[in-house]
Amino acid sequence: MRINLKLPIKSIEKEVNQLNNNLYKMITTDNAILHSAAEQLFSAGGKRIRPIVIFNIAKFTSSNNNILIEQKRLAEITEIIHTASLVHDDIIDNCETRRGVNTIHNTFSNKIAVLTGDFLFAQSSWYLANLNNLNVVKIISKIIIDFAEGEIKQGVKSFNSNISMQEYIEKSFYKTASLIACSSKATVLLNSKSQCNENDFYLYGKHIGLAFQIIDDILDITSTSKELGKPAGLDLKNGNLTATLIFTLNSNKQIYKLINQEFQFKNDISTAMNIIKKSNSIQKAKDLALEHIQLAIHILEKQKLNNKNKKNLILLCYYILNRFN
Repeated sequence: MRINLKLPIKSIEKEVNQLNNNLYKMITTDNAILHSAAEQLFSAGGKRIRPIVIFNIAKFTSSNNNILIEQKRLAEITEIIHTASLVHDDIIDNCETRRGVNTIHNTFSNKIAVLTGDFLFAQSSWYLANLNNLNVVKIISKIIIDFAEGEIKQGVKSFNSNISMQEYIEKSFYKTASLIACSSKATVLLNSKSQCNENDFYLYGKHIGLAFQIIDDILDITSTSKELGKPAGLDLKNGNLTATLIFTLNSNKQIYKLINQEFQFKNDISTAMNIIKKSNSIQKAKDLALEHIQLAIHILEKQKLNNKNKKNLILLCYYILNRFN
């Protein structure tokens, strides 16, 4: 049964709207093609989950329930970094649509898409430097290194049926959880008056980030292309062996043959998806995501602060676990 939870944005709706407006200003460039490509990315929308995490952490760790200007800027920087990574991911994965619209390389070309991603990374780095906080610069800069490492780890294990669950989790950290973990930690560091331990929020971000990726990989199997806004089964097609498939390897030997032939025949992808759906692998993967959500909630519950924003951070956990698009 699907539980339709909503993102906890009521208390930060003003900040989210302001972020959407500011993103367009931050990607302004004199180059018409680059500007058009960048504008297409942000006009496609998105749930802004990473900024929502930052805003809620900022309010929770503040003594006066305020979000600092620097924390708002960090949320914008984080969303730009995330979007830049998606542009490059879509090229690597040969993904034709994202959020229901054509990807940048599909609309323009691979060259323009690479340059657009590079431009967004450069813009985010410039705004990051202007926060004038060396510790935060170091933390956020590490994310871009992690993105590259995650892609390499994923690439070298493509169609490799010997991949372990630990290797999958490690890759998922680099590709997804690192951004949420590091930006959560940086949010606390930007408030010099906060009494909270920034490493607690690094771990909170890490665990919800891992849960987010695990659920994302489940949805690649269980959802339709329309629901996803991108082609379903793309992980299988590209040889990205995720938690659902790794669990299936332990119970169904036919899946090995499909992986070894790299799903090259017409019905291989649908056959593999049916095998996964008929096993208990999807539930096992969801249980794995739940473990990380429980760890994130435990971190929140041990915080001495107890204001209404703690509830929002917990609701975020449940939203991530129960989302279906």
